[in-house]
Amino acid sequence: MAPLPPTGRVVRRERRVRLGDVSPAGRLRLDALARYLQDVATDDSRDAGLTEGRQWVVRRTALEVIALPVYEEMVELATWCGGVGSHFAERRTQVRGAGGVLVEAATLWEQVDLTSMRPARIDARFRDVYAEAAQGATVSSRLVHHDPSPERADGDRPWPIRFTDFDALGHVNNAAAWSAVEEALSERRSLRAPLRASMEHRRPIERDVEVRVVAADVAPDTDAGVVHGVDLWLVDGGGAPMVSAQVRSAQPVST
Repeated sequence: MAPLPPTGRVVRRERRVRLGDVSPAGRLRLDALARYLQDVATDDSRDAGLTEGRQWVVRRTALEVIALPVYEEMVELATWCGGVGSHFAERRTQVRGAGGVLVEAATLWEQVDLTSMRPARIDARFRDVYAEAAQGATVSSRLVHHDPSPERADGDRPWPIRFTDFDALGHVNNAAAWSAVEEALSERRSLRAPLRASMEHRRPIERDVEVRVVAADVAPDTDAGVVHGVDLWLVDGGGAPMVSAQVRSAQPVST
């Protein structure tokens, strides 16, 4: 992850972790964290006056979780542009608590035209506002997660879509997809912070789509520096992945 840029636009917001954001143990859930990231990004875009006729959708999120805030903790979110592409931009966000940085996030957003809902090219006005913080860095839309492998999968089960999962674009919101990761973590008590997690959105999850969740545990691999982890996919009725996620423990590997 990257440090705050020495110059350029950095937007900061404070937020208290509330009851609806936490697990039964009192830690901030990853789906709630994703909403925090989404909200501070929306605040930034609105304050910059760049929202008219355009919308942003998440394609990829990577999290470096040192520790997760707990119930009633006050945190500061600092966000800035980490890179610019033709139709995409990367947003970096740091979440800080009283003891320092707790989470670092990098989210790849795709700009779309609200009328056609097709990708829209990044214009000069956007670059005027955000390019200085990006310091010349560029980004691509390439996704890197692998497809689910039947021989690795630990079974699959339905993932019911709720009305509350949909956002104003008519798709399952990116933050709602993280609830599937939280379900996987609830069954893997040893997989806790510090950890690395990433999610890729290959195509929108829309209404009336049958969705199943496929999970596969990742065995320890000393050579690769992996203690343990889990891979997860939200697939349609034909088994095609729509969303994929990876979680890896960041604990030191025993040798």
